[in-house]
Amino acid sequence: MATPSAPATAVPATRPQLTVLRRLAAALHYRDFRVLWFGALTSTIGTWMQKVTQNWLVLTLTGPASAFYLGLDAFLGEAPILLLTLIGGVIADRRDRRQLLLMSQYVQMTAAFTLAALVYWDVVRIWHVLTLSFMTGIALAFGGPAYQSLIPLLVDKEHLPNAIALNSIQFNLSRVIGPLIAGAALAAFGMAACFGLNGLSFLAVIAALLLLRVRHVPALTRNGLQQELRGGLAYVRNQPALIGLTFLASATTFLGTPILTFLPLFAQDVFGGGVSQYTQLMAFAGAGAVTGALVVAWLGKYRHMGRTFLLLQIAFGVLVVLFAVARVVWINAVLLFGCGACMVIVFATISSLVQLTAPNELRGRVISIYMVAFRGGMPLGSLVGGYAATLTSAPVVLTVNGLLLSCVAAWFLLKQGGVKEL
Repeated sequence: MATPSAPATAVPATRPQLTVLRRLAAALHYRDFRVLWFGALTSTIGTWMQKVTQNWLVLTLTGPASAFYLGLDAFLGEAPILLLTLIGGVIADRRDRRQLLLMSQYVQMTAAFTLAALVYWDVVRIWHVLTLSFMTGIALAFGGPAYQSLIPLLVDKEHLPNAIALNSIQFNLSRVIGPLIAGAALAAFGMAACFGLNGLSFLAVIAALLLLRVRHVPALTRNGLQQELRGGLAYVRNQPALIGLTFLASATTFLGTPILTFLPLFAQDVFGGGVSQYTQLMAFAGAGAVTGALVVAWLGKYRHMGRTFLLLQIAFGVLVVLFAVARVVWINAVLLFGCGACMVIVFATISSLVQLTAPNELRGRVISIYMVAFRGGMPLGSLVGGYAATLTSAPVVLTVNGLLLSCVAAWFLLKQGGVKEL
């Protein structure tokens, strides 16, 4: 395995503002991480453009049943993670992770261009959208473990929490920039242009992967896939802290992410706005997420990480409840900012603790188990929440979810030992 490039020489103590910037961007001093980071930023901007546009497309195609179909689309996009990510984790330990990532990008790029063509020629139907979401989810099931387990090879261990936080920053910067570009592109060029631009954005991350110098050389093994999968499961089963982190990741995504799934409904039904209102709300959530990721990048590895994120998860639940009951646009925007910040700090901290615990030879499998919980909670939460919203309303569902979020975190905080001691 190639050694990552060393960080640049420290700046003089007389330039404290530069010292702050170096601490915030420590992982970017590694050449391979920097190349991948900028490539992923470009691609993820395109992905968020597609997310916003695709949600609006589903809304226009399905009318009164839109709450259910929004949840179903989110479910089908994430469901393959429940089915295939564990296998993807084993393969990430057995094969070149960079090559797996390239294949994943090719599939996602094809899906984006296909949807652009369907919309351009005005032949798109809801089953097209759902099928392409499922296809993209399959690609993510194999690319996700490969990407997450590749990051520790690009930086030194002490800078791993910073790298994970910077990864969250690029993801959430994209969540701010992508919806704003999507809103402008929708108004000026239409939906097909947004899907086409997302397809083009994958070229950036493909180029970045081809430029990487670090290579993952998988350990030679004669064990079968099933035996290696059992080995990964056995390792996690014998680590109580990993079990707790995995459960918390699942609960947080199941109960927390529906706030983003229901934003089109709030924009249209609660505030009486259109796509512009929706993209503005998405931008506030993304800005809060970037702020939260900057906080994690600044803190790096610190004491009492477990206790800190449990307290913030309680705060996250409270903010979700307040968002559900508020009816003033600027107040809801501020609450969304807070929700985004708390959500990312919680997710980034959990991811850092899992990465720091996993040994490299098992990292793909450990990460895949964590991803099943983390990403698997999203489709289930969206599907269950979408169905419940058709029986009651989106605000009622978010109120219940927020209360449960806080209760789960409070239980782990009061419990002796375990996650809060990390």
